[in-house]
Amino acid sequence: MRRHGRLIRGVQWAIVLAYAVLVVLPALLPLPDDAARILNHLGLFAQFLFWGIWWPFVLLSMVLLGRVWCGVFCPEGALSEAVSRHGRGRGIPRWMRWGGWPAGAFVITTIYGQLVSVYQYPQAALLVLGGSTVAAVLVGAWVGRGKRVWCRHLCPVGGVFGLLARLAPLHFQVDRARWEARTGGITHLPNCAPLIDIRRMESAAACHMCGRCSGQRDAVTLVARAPGSEIVRHGANTASGWDTALLLFGLIGVAMGAFHWGASPGFVALRVALADWAVERGWWWLLSDNAPWWLLTHYPQNQDVFVWLDGVLIVAYILATGLAVGAALYGLCLVAARALARPGAQHHLALAYVPLGGCGAFLGLSMTTVTMLRHEGLAVPWVDATRALLLAGAALWGLWLAWQSSAVHSQSRARRALATGLIAVGAGLVVAGWSALFFWW
Repeated sequence: MRRHGRLIRGVQWAIVLAYAVLVVLPALLPLPDDAARILNHLGLFAQFLFWGIWWPFVLLSMVLLGRVWCGVFCPEGALSEAVSRHGRGRGIPRWMRWGGWPAGAFVITTIYGQLVSVYQYPQAALLVLGGSTVAAVLVGAWVGRGKRVWCRHLCPVGGVFGLLARLAPLHFQVDRARWEARTGGITHLPNCAPLIDIRRMESAAACHMCGRCSGQRDAVTLVARAPGSEIVRHGANTASGWDTALLLFGLIGVAMGAFHWGASPGFVALRVALADWAVERGWWWLLSDNAPWWLLTHYPQNQDVFVWLDGVLIVAYILATGLAVGAALYGLCLVAARALARPGAQHHLALAYVPLGGCGAFLGLSMTTVTMLRHEGLAVPWVDATRALLLAGAALWGLWLAWQSSAVHSQSRARRALATGLIAVGAGLVVAGWSALFFWW
């Protein structure tokens, strides 16, 4: 990869061009009618490409290859780094380095995307994706010099990608002793765009897998490892409270709420009850549909319009689900840490939920894939069985990680079994939540 940097940059700019075309042009076209299909309407083609293929399979690529997407293919990262080479080159302000941005940005972007129906309408996709790209370019023009400050600190999905990359069976391994010995290899320091201290790198969470540091001082090598082994070996040292918040409250809780609300019988019943309550009190403004499309979904030509009550309920439902699920899982992690007699181990144990977090997001996003394929007349009879197998596999993988991770904190098999059992309760809650969406409602 280091030797073929020019080719990689060419691929990046080709993707940037395709990305711009597929984000901008569909928003300028009329909305598709009932007769439109993926292969004869650019809007539907872009929708299927972005939300049916790109987004779910980028998540999958993190688990299989690490953050290769970020380092080789991501248009936002490529643009931000390119602009940064010629920008103002300011230092990164302290507020920008705040560890809560990945979690906060993920939650805000997820909720906003639901309010404007980002998966369904190209104008909303242009607003969300295009807005994120513009922000990445502005950050690159302001801070750093040839760096990806946006990707490291502010990207709404950067934190999620970092969590999933810890599962990957490939990573760049650094031999610290060989690095410091300076015995050979390439000696001049490469430009590490995501701002990693290569010499001390243990985790693949922030590494963009661009390969620029490969062979550095004969100490940096692309190697295979057991999937999830990073969580077991290094999780106790690298896991943070913000990682836990993003994983439990964001990737699992908020994402579940975002995919749930449209199918939840409870949401529908609550909406009807609150609408009647608003009518009885004469609060007609809650039922008015005068919100602009960039704030709430407003496409009357498709009979798809959100009133203010919808917006309030969607935000409340997603946040309530995120808080309830996240609090339940975090509470179980706390008790599991106590069971190991290692208060503070909860952040390490929480990483056992990464497989389920990634699986749930992948399956939720693939709902768009399945819906669009069925609209094309393609039968997908295997989808329910596949969902069940993936959820079961992710849960079992997480329990294996919990069992192995518990050995870092205690040698007592009884304590480890109790801690793993508590994590299993949480895994059961998560599986039940997704099963309600896929199989019961």
